[in-house]
Amino acid sequence: MMLLRSAAFQIAFYAWTILMLLLYLPALLVPRLVIVNGMTLWARGVLFLLRRIAGITFEARGAGIAPGTAVILAAKHQSAFDTLIFHVLVHDPALVMKRELLAIPVYGWHARKVGMIAIDRKNGAAALRRLVQAARDAAAMHRPIVIFPQGTRTAPGVSAPYQPGIAALYAKLDLPVVPLAVNSGLFWPRRRFAKYPGTIVFEFLPAIPPGLPRRQFMAELESAIETASLRLAAEGSHGGMET
Repeated sequence: MMLLRSAAFQIAFYAWTILMLLLYLPALLVPRLVIVNGMTLWARGVLFLLRRIAGITFEARGAGIAPGTAVILAAKHQSAFDTLIFHVLVHDPALVMKRELLAIPVYGWHARKVGMIAIDRKNGAAALRRLVQAARDAAAMHRPIVIFPQGTRTAPGVSAPYQPGIAALYAKLDLPVVPLAVNSGLFWPRRRFAKYPGTIVFEFLPAIPPGLPRRQFMAELESAIETASLRLAAEGSHGGMET
């Protein structure tokens, strides 16, 4: 039954995504906020499909972010779910993403239009400079900047090194960093077809103020995200996949 529900969700997910991309294709010619609102509608539609078909609900905990607030959101990354939910969690997010995603027809056009921060990670120092400048531009527009500081998806309970991108943003932008813990990998696991019923939780943790030394900032960020994500994984382990 679970595999049938997972298959039904996959079909509905791709159908909904293609429909929304095509429906908003003319919006590429109008102000970017039209597509921003379309992305929010798309993400809410995915949440509806997850709940009705796959038995997955969603809960956001913590203070959240007020619209029009320039802040850096540093989130654990366990699932494809993590990239879509920010269109619901905050208004007009500027997500740091792989530059290769811009090459995807239609989707890449929309991502470029709304001003996502696309980085070629193979370019080293040049990529960091591009990241900082693009993030500075987004902050000037009062947009929250979303980055996955480990740079890749990790399974629940598994850690990976925290990359220099988040340290560069923290040092150069003089903005608070809000860590986010997640347990999405229990229910929408990476590189797996199956979706497991349960509740995905995203938790906004206390903000780290600007101005700390780099080493102290990185230690506090990693400790906050990893500790809380392990707690959420243990909380959700009665449902979802086995960790």
